[in-house]
Amino acid sequence: MPPVTADGTRERIIDAAQECFARFGVAKTTVEDIAAAAGLSRATVYRSVTGGREELILAVVLRDLRRFLDLLAERLRAQPSVPDAIVEGCVDAVAFVRGDPTIARFLVPEAAGHMQAAVAGAAEHVLALCCEYVRPAFDLAQARGLLRADIEAEGAVEFLFRIITSLIVMDRDRDADGLRAFLRGYVVPVIAAP
Repeated sequence: MPPVTADGTRERIIDAAQECFARFGVAKTTVEDIAAAAGLSRATVYRSVTGGREELILAVVLRDLRRFLDLLAERLRAQPSVPDAIVEGCVDAVAFVRGDPTIARFLVPEAAGHMQAAVAGAAEHVLALCCEYVRPAFDLAQARGLLRADIEAEGAVEFLFRIITSLIVMDRDRDADGLRAFLRGYVVPVIAAP
């Protein structure tokens, strides 16, 4: 059996948190539940995760977000144009949040207050992570004149994050083609070069 490391313990705790959120719901999961599922003492959990439950909620979300961004980066590289990458990236992000059981669990009304508390203080971290993934493609497209010259990666990521969030929160029952048409008409022109 490999030696237990701080990183290994933290991953074990995050795995247990994700399992407990699925089993009990976000609002009803306690640190004691997570410690029991991880086979650790509550004190070990608190030593490993100093931010408590809120930090664990965010850790679960960020881990899934990283996995999604890895897949999205591959998909975006295959898009034939910048407008296609913008549209398909937004469509994929909306579908991911709506369809990912881990993320969807945090959108139910009983979890809203807990999720808000955990993510509100870390919004900059989430945006920075998204920007880290987007920046190489953004810089290349901007250097080629495919994006507006007067925008920067951070602002574009924040704008898209806000658009994606609003599309998730305010579902207008558009099918995928309707969503793509909306994005091409209103979002692409804000980022892509004319």
